[in-house]
Amino acid sequence: MASSLGLLVALTLLQVILFTSLLSAEKMDTGVLLISDVKSGERHSEEYCAMYDICGERSDGKVLNCPYGSPSVKPVELLSAKIQSLCPTISGNVCCTETQFDTLRAQVQQAIPFLVGCPACLRNFLNLFCELSCSPNQSLFINVTSIAELDGNMTVDGIDFYVTDTFGEELYNSCKDVKFGTMNTRAIDFIGAGAKNFKEWFAFIGQKADPGFPGSPYAISFKSIVPESSTMELMNVSTYPCGDTSLGCSCGDCPLSPACSSSEPPSPHKKDPCSVRIGSLKVTCVEISLVILYIILVSAFFGWGLFRQTRERRRHPSSKEPLLNVADNSETDEKLLLEVQDMVPEVSNGVQISVVQGYMSSFYRRYGIWVARNPTLVLCSSLAFVILLCLGLICFKVETQPEKLWVGHGSKAAEEKQFFDSHLAPFYRIEQLIIATMPDPKHGKLPSIVTEDNIQLLFEIQKKVDGISTNYSGSMVSLTDICLKPLGQDCATQSILQYYKMDPENYDTFGGVQHAEYCFQHYTSADTCLSAFKAPLDPSTALGGFSGSNYLEASAFVVTYPVNNAIDEVGNENGKALAWEKAFIQLAKEELLPMVQSSNLTLSFSSESSIEEELKRESTADVITIIVSYLVMFAYVSVTLGDAPHLSSFYISSKVLLGLSGVLLVMLSVLGSVGFFSAIGVKSTLIIMEVIPFLVLAVGVDNMCILVHAVKRQSLELPLEERISNALGEVGPSITLASLSEILAFAVGSFIPMPACRVFSMFAALAVLLDFFLQVSAFVALIVFDFLRAEDNRIDCFPCIKIPSSSVEPNEGINESRAGLLARYMKEVHAPILGLWGVKLVVIAVFFAFTLASIALCTRIQPGLEQKIVLPRDSYLQGYFNNVSEYLRIGPPLYFVVKDYNYSLESRQTNQLCSISQCDSNSLLNE
Repeated sequence: MASSLGLLVALTLLQVILFTSLLSAEKMDTGVLLISDVKSGERHSEEYCAMYDICGERSDGKVLNCPYGSPSVKPVELLSAKIQSLCPTISGNVCCTETQFDTLRAQVQQAIPFLVGCPACLRNFLNLFCELSCSPNQSLFINVTSIAELDGNMTVDGIDFYVTDTFGEELYNSCKDVKFGTMNTRAIDFIGAGAKNFKEWFAFIGQKADPGFPGSPYAISFKSIVPESSTMELMNVSTYPCGDTSLGCSCGDCPLSPACSSSEPPSPHKKDPCSVRIGSLKVTCVEISLVILYIILVSAFFGWGLFRQTRERRRHPSSKEPLLNVADNSETDEKLLLEVQDMVPEVSNGVQISVVQGYMSSFYRRYGIWVARNPTLVLCSSLAFVILLCLGLICFKVETQPEKLWVGHGSKAAEEKQFFDSHLAPFYRIEQLIIATMPDPKHGKLPSIVTEDNIQLLFEIQKKVDGISTNYSGSMVSLTDICLKPLGQDCATQSILQYYKMDPENYDTFGGVQHAEYCFQHYTSADTCLSAFKAPLDPSTALGGFSGSNYLEASAFVVTYPVNNAIDEVGNENGKALAWEKAFIQLAKEELLPMVQSSNLTLSFSSESSIEEELKRESTADVITIIVSYLVMFAYVSVTLGDAPHLSSFYISSKVLLGLSGVLLVMLSVLGSVGFFSAIGVKSTLIIMEVIPFLVLAVGVDNMCILVHAVKRQSLELPLEERISNALGEVGPSITLASLSEILAFAVGSFIPMPACRVFSMFAALAVLLDFFLQVSAFVALIVFDFLRAEDNRIDCFPCIKIPSSSVEPNEGINESRAGLLARYMKEVHAPILGLWGVKLVVIAVFFAFTLASIALCTRIQPGLEQKIVLPRDSYLQGYFNNVSEYLRIGPPLYFVVKDYNYSLESRQTNQLCSISQCDSNSLLNE
C-alpha cells in the first residue's frame, strides 16, 4: 500500500485531470469582444479564433468559454515571452488572454511530477493543450458544435478537435511507458485512465464532466477526418519521440532510448540442466549417472561375493582336519586366549579392538568400581551440577518474532532493516480481513462479491471494528488512536467503503453499487471516489480474485488497517497496538466469523502480532504431548529393564523406580541445557520445545537399556562392584563414542547462520552431553542402588519395605539367566539370517541403493520456508495465508536506502540515483 508520501502526491491527481480543461479560465474583469450574431462568427481560417473569452460559470465553479469567433490578438511583449516559455510552437498573435494563459500554466505545473521523467512526452502533452488554448489558427482545427445558455449568456457546450492520427500515436507512444515512481505505476494510469492507445486517451480527455467531477466542462470530440466541404485542417504540430537526444528521457520511462540500448545488461542465459526423457519420465543426467554407477558397483560386488563363495566351497574339504584339531586342542587354546586377553588390552572377548577403545575400556572398569563403592557421592554431585544449570530457567524466554528466527543477527538483511527502522521508522503494522465468496455448486466458479448485500455486510463489519475499545494501562484504546493518518484525522483504511467516505449514509446518496463500479475506473479522477483520508484508493488493494483490471469479477474484499509501528527496542510503544490487536482477533473469531458465514461467505483474518501469538500458543500446547510421551517411555523402560515376570518375585525384580529415575534424568538434561542458555541470554525457539525432548529421550532410553542389560549379563557369582566394572568396560566405549558423534554433529550445526537452526543445534548438543554425563554417573549409581535393593529383597518403588529371605527363592529376585524373547529372537533368528552370505549381499545392495537415491533426489529439493508450515494446523492463520496467496494483489514493500549521500551540486551522486532526464542511464532507479 502507498506510503504517506505517495498518498500526498496522489492527492494532486485530481488537479492533473483538470488539466484537460485548460481552455477554461477565470472570469476576467477587463472588457471582451462582443459579437451579436453567433452565425456571423463562424469562420475557419488562419489568424482566427473559434472561441474566446469567458461567458459563464457552472455551479461547481468551472468557467465556460464564449462560442463567438474573433480574430487572433497580438499579445503584449511580456505575455508573448510567457507564452513562448511554455508553448514554443506558438508565436505572433494568440487566441488566449493573459489570465487564460496564467491558468494554463498553473494547471501545467500539476502534470510535471508525472511526466518529468520524459521531457519529450511532457513537451508533446503541452503542445496539445497549447494549440487548443492559444493557437492563432485555432479555428482551423476547432469547431464549436453545441452551445448552451447559462445565466442569459451563450456558452460553449461541445467542440470538435481535429487532430491527425500521427500526432495522436506519437503523443501516446512517447508517454505510454513513463513511470510515476511514487506510486510505482504508469503515469498514463492517472492522466489517461490507463488508456491502451491514443484514441482511448483522447476519449478520456474529451469526456464532459458532471458538476462536481474533475474534467472538461464541455465535451471535446477528437476527430481525424475533416469534412470534404469544410475549409478546416487537421492539427499536426511537431512531436518528439521519447528517444529524442535533445529531450532525452530516462531509461525507465523510455526503454527504446538510444542511451539505454547499450547499457541494458544482457539477459542471463538460462541453461536447462542435463536431462534424458524415458517415455513420459524426465530424468536428469545426475540420476542416470548414479543408476549406472549403482549397477556397476552392485554387479562387481555380487561377482566378488559369488567368486569368494565358490572359492570357499572348493577349499572346504581340506579345512576339515584343522577344524578337528582345533576342537581337540580347545582347552589349550582357551587358556592361551585368556592369557592373551590379560596381556593385550586391545582384545576383548576374543574380538580385537582399537587402542582408544582399549584405554577407554580400562578407564571405565576402574571408574565402575569407584562408582559402585561411592554411589551416593556420584548421584548427589551429578544431580547438583545439573540442577544448578536448571536455575537458569528463571530467565527462560521464547523467541517468536519470525524475522529473528530465520534471519541472522549479523546478516546483511538484518543490518539493513535495523538501519531503515531506526532512521526512517519501521513499516506499518498490518491488520487485515479477507472476505470471499464460495464457489457456485453448479458451475464451480466464484461469483462476484461486489453486490449490494455484501457491501452492506461490509459496513456492518466496519461498524463492529470501529467499536473495538480495549483497556491498556488504564486508558481505552480504539482504532482511531493507533491507525495511520497521513492526511487529517481519518484512518488510511484500505477498503472499498472508502468510495463512500466510510459512511453508510453515503451509499444511497452516491448511487449504491454503481458508484463503486464507477470508482473502479475513475478512482484517481473523481472527487466522490476520493477516500475519507483525501487520497485515491487503488481498487487492487481492496479487491481480490480478479484478472487484469476486471474489478467487477472480484470474488473477495480485502480490508486492511495500517497501524502505526515502532521499534521494539525503544520501549513498549506498540503496547496499545498489541492490546487492540488481541481484541480485534477475538472479535473476528467470536462475532465476525459467524456473521460472514451466515451470508454464505468465508472470512480469514490476521494481525501484525498473530504469528507471534500462534507460535506462543503452539509452544505451550505441546506440553501435554511431551508429558504423555515421557510417561509412555517410562512405562516402556520399566518393562524392558525388568527381568522376566514372575508373580512370586515381580515386586522385587521389576525396575519401575529405576526406569522412572532414568526418564527424570533425561528430562533434567533437557532442562539443564535450556537453563544454561537461558542464563546467558539465548532465547529458546519453537523447534527446541518440539524436538529436543523427544530426541534426547530416544538417546537416553537407548543408553539406559544398554547399561542395565550389560550389568544383567554378568555372572551372579561376581561381586556387584565387578559386575558394574565389567559392564562399563564392555559398553562404556561404545556409549561414549556414539554420544560424542551425536554431540559433534549438533555442535557443527551451531555454526549455521540461521538463528533457529543454530540455536536448536546448540541446545541439542548440550542436552545430549548432559544426558550422557548423567547416564554414566547418576544412572550408574542408581543401577547400583537398584541391584543392592534387589539383593536385599526390598520391594521396587517401596525400598523401605523388606521381604524376608525365606519367602523369596534364591537369586529369583536378582537376576535370571534366561534370556528374554527379544534377545532370543536376535540370537536364534535374526543374527543367523544376516549371517548368510546371500543375505549380506542383498542388505548391502539395498542400503547402497537408498544412499545413491538420496543423493540423486537431493537435487530436487526446493529451497524456501512458507510461514504456514511452522504454524499449528488448527491455526486460523492457515486459511489466511491460503487466501493471501489467492486473492492479495499487493506484495511486500521494497526499499533502497543510500548511505553517505552527497547533496552538493558538484557531486554526481544524484545522477547515479534518479530516473528523470539527464540522470545516468544505469542509475539505481533506471536499472
